[in-house]
Amino acid sequence: MRKFGKLIAGAALTAVFSGGVPAADQAALARAEEIVGGRCFLCHGLEGESASPVFPRLAGQHADYIAKQLADFKSGKRKSDTMAPQVEELTPAEMKAIGLFFQTKEIGGRPLKDGELVAVGKFIFNRGNQFSGLPSCASCHGPKGLGTPQLPRLAGQHPRYIEDQIKQFNKRERTNDNAVMHTVASKLSELETHAVAEYIATLE
Repeated sequence: MRKFGKLIAGAALTAVFSGGVPAADQAALARAEEIVGGRCFLCHGLEGESASPVFPRLAGQHADYIAKQLADFKSGKRKSDTMAPQVEELTPAEMKAIGLFFQTKEIGGRPLKDGELVAVGKFIFNRGNQFSGLPSCASCHGPKGLGTPQLPRLAGQHPRYIEDQIKQFNKRERTNDNAVMHTVASKLSELETHAVAEYIATLE
């Protein structure tokens, strides 16, 4: 399975190269291809698509953000029994390369399932809740959920993963990112959390 993963990842990398990636980045991407095909694809997919709702989709995520998360997993600043052994031997250069690899991939939104629930999520995402003091998600992550190099892209992410992370922020089990998320998570109701996660999944 590992060899098969590397072969497919290699084909994907060839497509990346033909898309005009600077020559200086090609060696780094080649190393990233090896790492992704050897371990990352098992949970996150060869293209960062992640078939499992408990693992984040990494396609299109900002390279700097991915590199930071990998570094935080390695240092223990972000806790994960799953990720800790995967990153313990990675160098900063390899982390950056993996980030660049996944940033070049494309990801699409999930088809809308519950229109009424998604409508609630869209309202909260774009306008927040003035009655509870909840700020809009768009104020930090952008109107389309594309984020910045410092703030994660949310668009197209698995709803289950979004909900899990919000719960971790609320319980202070995740403290490696912007502390604003602790306040945001504490103000989200269970319905709002679920609705926002469903809406985010439809964004592209």
